[in-house]
Amino acid sequence: MIETVIRKRIEILTDSALVKRVTDAIDRAEITGWTVTPVSSGKGREGKWREERVMGTDKVFVLTIAPQDKAMALAEDIAPLLTTHGFLLTMWDVEVIRGERF
Repeated sequence: MIETVIRKRIEILTDSALVKRVTDAIDRAEITGWTVTPVSSGKGREGKWREERVMGTDKVFVLTIAPQDKAMALAEDIAPLLTTHGFLLTMWDVEVIRGERF
């Protein structure tokens, strides 16, 4: 039987222009990897939005998986940006195979 371990899956919705700030924070938390995925549209408290490359406000999801302690270090590091730049951060438990990789 395959063994799994619990890790935190973290998704951060941000403007693409700010991806480096997010990935730098992931690196500072010593999380081993991340993935950036484009997001073309959505809807939130302030209404609908669409990708806007001309204005530089196109959005991306930054996805990473980490142990609890590193996930919390990342969240604390970027918490100020959640308010000042309107980031969205979600985090939940996931089961992963080969937990030593995360």
